[in-house]
Amino acid sequence: MDSTALTTKEAIKKLADKVSAVRIPENLGFKLQELFAQLEINSQNEETFWQNYQTISKYIDWVTAIPWFTETKDILDLSDAKEKLDQEHYGLDSIKERILEYVSVLSLQKNRNPTDSVHAPVLLFVGLVGTGKTTMANSIAKVLGRELIRIPFGGLGDANYLRGHSRIRPDAEPGQLIKGLVNCKSRNPVILLDEIDRVADNALNTIMGVLVEILDPEQNNHFVDYYLDYPIDLSQAIFCATCNNTSRIATAVLDRLEVIQMPSYTDDEKVTIARNYLLPKALNNTGLTSQDLKIADDIWAQIVRPLGFDAGVRTLQRNIEAMCRKVAKIILEGQSKQVIVDNSNVKTFLPQW
Repeated sequence: MDSTALTTKEAIKKLADKVSAVRIPENLGFKLQELFAQLEINSQNEETFWQNYQTISKYIDWVTAIPWFTETKDILDLSDAKEKLDQEHYGLDSIKERILEYVSVLSLQKNRNPTDSVHAPVLLFVGLVGTGKTTMANSIAKVLGRELIRIPFGGLGDANYLRGHSRIRPDAEPGQLIKGLVNCKSRNPVILLDEIDRVADNALNTIMGVLVEILDPEQNNHFVDYYLDYPIDLSQAIFCATCNNTSRIATAVLDRLEVIQMPSYTDDEKVTIARNYLLPKALNNTGLTSQDLKIADDIWAQIVRPLGFDAGVRTLQRNIEAMCRKVAKIILEGQSKQVIVDNSNVKTFLPQW
């Protein structure tokens, strides 16, 4: 046996050892054995062998990294869930109540019928920019103690971004769903499909077709990624989606979604959010304390609406963060040990156009 044959055998054994070290579906194991047999045949031609070896090795790296059977354990404490939701969101009581209802159902089902699968409703958060759609999906993951995968759809023009590219292509790789599962190392994450109404016009129909398969509990337990070419169970994941409006979302997709309208915030609600949530967070992120920056009560209306109406709180958040940065610079330059923002100086801390 020459050294070349020995080297190829060692290479095949290296791949086989990697496969045997992890738990994968039995049928997939048979499929990988066929690939090893193919490599054995190719070993007679070293150049062909190594070309195929690189392709198969990359494939096995992905296959063995997928959490086929690994799950995170859900936190099903209703009071803890309520506390976390209240910490992250002001108001939105009906939406938080809907999430608490699901946690209750999941808890009862797992306690009384632990062998049954629970299909979570797919929540579609609809609302204007900055109304908390993405943050609410983050909170669901936090409440349940699950990993979060965010897949942005803004400008998406290729359905294979979700479904992967076939291994016969030079740019072959899995889609974002498989990549997300590999990165979070869990098969039951919360998967956020963000801005599903903002896909490119030329790919709208094909992407909506993939979404039907992903979101349908009768289909997503055997979702096939083109790169893997093997079904994977997505039914244990919780899917959430966001959009600004539903006009561009296919009816077949909407039928599989529970639409939740995110309301616009009133000025009074924004003041409360700014005082209790945004300002403390901004102070902490800029190294300031509540003693470094004081804001007079009578100017919050100007901070909340410096340039007119805004449905969400994203602009408000940016303005408060900018204010804190200005204060940090003033203190660091020694101009003042404390900054009090009031009617006399508020305009210097807010954007002016």
